[in-house]
Amino acid sequence: MERIIFYILAIIILTAAVGSVTSKRILRAVVYLLFALLGIAGIYFMVDYTFMAAVQMAVYAGGIIILFVFSVFLVHHVEGVIEEPTALRKFIMAALSVAGAVVSLYLILSHPFSPAGKDSITGVNQIGEGFLSTGENGYILPFELISVLLLAAIIGSIIISKGPELEDKEHPNSQSSKNEEL
Repeated sequence: MERIIFYILAIIILTAAVGSVTSKRILRAVVYLLFALLGIAGIYFMVDYTFMAAVQMAVYAGGIIILFVFSVFLVHHVEGVIEEPTALRKFIMAALSVAGAVVSLYLILSHPFSPAGKDSITGVNQIGEGFLSTGENGYILPFELISVLLLAAIIGSIIISKGPELEDKEHPNSQSSKNEEL
């Protein structure tokens, strides 16, 4: 039964990923990406990584997709069509994709995987202590750097989306103000 569920989730993930990359409509690409991310969360649930599945659904399928949808709505290109890439660019991307798939398959098939034991269960408390510890194997510095990076990205997106409006308000003698007076 688990194998059938895995194959169903794999088909959903692959179909949604291909749909996200090949869709010419921006909003449809975002919806396809949502389904791919939810399928990945389903895989996490299958292997009993409930914390990772919850993070996948909350952060990626929830937060990032909402951010993408708001970005699409902010620039008013909901029905925007992505331009068609040239034949050379398609060929280069296809060759790189095939090369990446071959390398990935070679590495997966050449590695002797062994079944994971369920002797130790990592809880949310241990993950939190690992994130916030400053000692060996602590992740407090990368955790804080990522939060600063996300804050900078949010501020940058606000400035980009409100750029001309902020410029007109800050500089009343700007060119657009002079044109409005005429």
